[in-house]
Amino acid sequence: MDFVDILITWLVTASSLLILTKLPLGIEIDNAGIAYISAVVFGLVNTLINFFVLTIPNFFTFGLYGFLVKILTLGLFSFVINVIALTVAARLVTGFRLEKGIVSAVFVAIALSLVGSLITTLVVGQPAAIV
Repeated sequence: MDFVDILITWLVTASSLLILTKLPLGIEIDNAGIAYISAVVFGLVNTLINFFVLTIPNFFTFGLYGFLVKILTLGLFSFVINVIALTVAARLVTGFRLEKGIVSAVFVAIALSLVGSLITTLVVGQPAAIV
């Protein structure tokens, strides 16, 4: 992943968060600047969780761990990581709130995935993988 891909992902995530504040999902962001900061924190927390929970165990089990986790959880493991990362990001960033806590995080994670994929498809021109 090069710098342009990271920049596009960051802008899409921040834009998606701003769009989701208009829906009754229980997410509040004070302004666009907070959305950009929230997108960075969400991305960093998500990366750290993935690194410690998937990458390191995968290294020591030669990829078997990640394969089994995704098969046994029917792919919902990545979704759970997104919910946790959203909750942590909301606690770390002042001005980014989840009104109903983990319940809001679940709905926002679903909507963030859908809206982010839609925006990426429109901007890049090819369908993005739903994370």
